[in-house]
Amino acid sequence: MLRWRLLLGTLIVAVLVGLCWLDHKAAWPGIYLFPLFVAGLWLATREVLDLAEAGGIRPVKWTVYLANLLLISVAWGAPLYLRFAAEATAGSGSLAAHAPSGTGDWILVALAVGVGLIYLAEMRRFERPGGVTANLAAAVFAVVYLGTLATFLIQIRMSWGIAGVASVILVTKMGDIGAYTVGRLIGRNRLAPGISPGKTIEGAVGALAFSVAASAATFLFLVPAMNPDARTTSWLGWAAYGIAVCISGMFGDLAESLIKRDVNRKDSGSRIPGFGGVLDIVDSLLFASPVAYAFWRSGMVG
Repeated sequence: MLRWRLLLGTLIVAVLVGLCWLDHKAAWPGIYLFPLFVAGLWLATREVLDLAEAGGIRPVKWTVYLANLLLISVAWGAPLYLRFAAEATAGSGSLAAHAPSGTGDWILVALAVGVGLIYLAEMRRFERPGGVTANLAAAVFAVVYLGTLATFLIQIRMSWGIAGVASVILVTKMGDIGAYTVGRLIGRNRLAPGISPGKTIEGAVGALAFSVAASAATFLFLVPAMNPDARTTSWLGWAAYGIAVCISGMFGDLAESLIKRDVNRKDSGSRIPGFGGVLDIVDSLLFASPVAYAFWRSGMVG
């Protein structure tokens, strides 16, 4: 199991680094990473729906897939549209002047459309009372949990480039590595025994240390190397970023564990030997991305 974990982990990192490099050089931001987002979100959605079905809940699956695809498509496409619209109408004040002020407006519209679609599908298949509310709740949950949270990482890519994406992934995943390593070596006191018995307080401290170190390396070396015009991030900024992103990542890990524990599952899937499912890999990123977005948007880092 450990051998598979190391082998596939190395392969995943190599592919991700390669795609990030290509995307960094591309004329259209996100053109190489967006297909990866689509594939990852599709598989994670399938795993969440499988977990829901294990709990006896069966929403209309295609509506969840479509709503999540709509959300990330808007998160990627809206910034491109706004940029091209501004360039095409520079000085005319026509299209650009009436375009939404940001991607968030479009994402809210996409979310509303997705929820409406979920309701419509349940209306069409309704035959007798019982189960509809649970089906609606599970479907909307999957859209908010996966599709909506995933849009934050895409927005980071579109607004602050690959350096922004790298900061989230490096800080979060180094936290995962720190928690696993320190927890295995000296972990004694359980962090959340009812939800995830394997996680320890010592591991959480290790995660914080690894994440802060990764944040320092990211903002002192990687970000300036990728964007020479970037302003210098203060030590307080990168330290706070490392701590906040790490904590939110650990929260995301526990959030997924809560769902799995409720339906008596150890992993969200079995597609990736040594790791489990796709959701087992991205769970921490889902909750870390909104926190990272807040730091970048506020100007505390970058």
